[in-house]
Amino acid sequence: MSSTDLARAVVTALIEAGVTEVVVAPGSRNAPLSFAVYDAASAGLVRLHTRIDERSAGFLALGLTKVGARAAVITTSGTAVANLHPAVLEAAHAGLPLVAVTADRPARLRGTEANQTTDQTGIFGPLVTTHDLVDITDVDTEAVCAARGPVHWNVQLDDPLVPAAPWPVPPIEVRRPSGRPHPRPAETLPLGPRTVVVAGDDAGPPARVLAESAGWPLLAEPTSGSRTGDHAIRTYRILLGSPLADEVERVVVLGHPTLSRPVMALLARPGVEVVAGRVPGVWAERSFPVDRLLLTQTPAVDGRNDPAWLDRWREADRCVGKQLDDLLAAEPGLTAYDVAGAVSRALPPGGLLVVGASNPIRDLDVMVPRYRVGDRRKVIANRGLAGIDGVVSTAIGAALGRGSSSRALALVGDVTFLHDSNGLVLGPDEPRPDLTIVVANDDGGSIFAGLEQGAPAHADRFERLFGTPHGVRLESLCAATRTPHLRVDSLPALEQALASPNGGIEVVEAVVPRADRRELDARIRALRP
Repeated sequence: MSSTDLARAVVTALIEAGVTEVVVAPGSRNAPLSFAVYDAASAGLVRLHTRIDERSAGFLALGLTKVGARAAVITTSGTAVANLHPAVLEAAHAGLPLVAVTADRPARLRGTEANQTTDQTGIFGPLVTTHDLVDITDVDTEAVCAARGPVHWNVQLDDPLVPAAPWPVPPIEVRRPSGRPHPRPAETLPLGPRTVVVAGDDAGPPARVLAESAGWPLLAEPTSGSRTGDHAIRTYRILLGSPLADEVERVVVLGHPTLSRPVMALLARPGVEVVAGRVPGVWAERSFPVDRLLLTQTPAVDGRNDPAWLDRWREADRCVGKQLDDLLAAEPGLTAYDVAGAVSRALPPGGLLVVGASNPIRDLDVMVPRYRVGDRRKVIANRGLAGIDGVVSTAIGAALGRGSSSRALALVGDVTFLHDSNGLVLGPDEPRPDLTIVVANDDGGSIFAGLEQGAPAHADRFERLFGTPHGVRLESLCAATRTPHLRVDSLPALEQALASPNGGIEVVEAVVPRADRRELDARIRALRP
């Protein structure tokens, strides 16, 4: 069959599988696919996005997928495909059904020196299966429809690569996955020993419901979807270094906890019983010992615990929280914790917040308040592999995909921002969300200051290897992409900037120090109730 017919069959299958967002990176070999998507978008069946950088394109599609949209990204052959690898890996480990459609040379040119020809079958490794498409019989809508992780369609396209005429796209019916979902088993946990609930990334409301039903403290990460209600303990990371943590006898883990060494130490502590739910993604095995694996993500309890256990955690949280706020208020100038706190307060009900890896999400973890149940704030991050790449594009994709958000914010570090500055390169016809990107700029990688690498013994080489100061003027970088930019260096100025968004994509650069980060973190960890 012709490349035009095959490309149209691929796009038809994507739409049948529920794909509504398609990101295209320009190329010659993928031209049949690009023409087909353009015609489908003109018919109102998909929304088209174009990006010149395939890595940014992949993360844009990932961001759309993270908020519930079905998205596909289409690239040409060669290194273009390899640039999708970071986004595809993140999708694989987070269990996100991102669809990567890559154009390839026909089989007769494989293994030759033909231009832009490499081995694209299995290019994403053993974690992602490649479906090599030669003709329409290879196009399986169900493979996308029922996917629980990323799908890779590698499409062999031969000359001619340009259609003779536009595609009069017929009506296409969206299919539903075949089969019925498996019924969830009823599962009950005994009240038993002193218990805390750890809610990692994407744990969702069940973690809060369980904690409230049993009367247990809730240790919820910002992206858990559980940091709501009066059982959530804001300063749990600090309290896990206090004697109160020594009394924990059981931990129920839902979601994917990634932020806190104290949490991981608790889960590995001898004598602590660990009950864990399953997690999506290609590797479901937990990194800590599990005594009991839950069959459902919504376990029930057989009663309610003695309220004294929860009351002690609440009182300790109030005490340490006040000490933390007083400590930060006494700091000269703006700190990264102040930035995280201001952003968390600026997120309204119905809002969306995308958080970068390294320090921003950890700063947010101790600063975000307990939001009210039912306010539908959505806080997300790329925690499958917790990389800093592609976060600007992820945030733009999430903001576009969750168009109902009352407001969209992103909180990233300067190195994360620079890592995906290409995400700000949008053509004049591209859909643009209203998104405020707050960059906590400390001119380098302050995350390492609090790790072993930041110890005084390594001071002679720390800056060159880990601190990596860059000296980039973000206002000039933003000007190059015509992105509005505002630089602030005080909490009142930051709060004022967050209170008056201009619309569209804008960058607020919050300048914070890095030299004293290790010492500040040590003082915070030392707080005790």
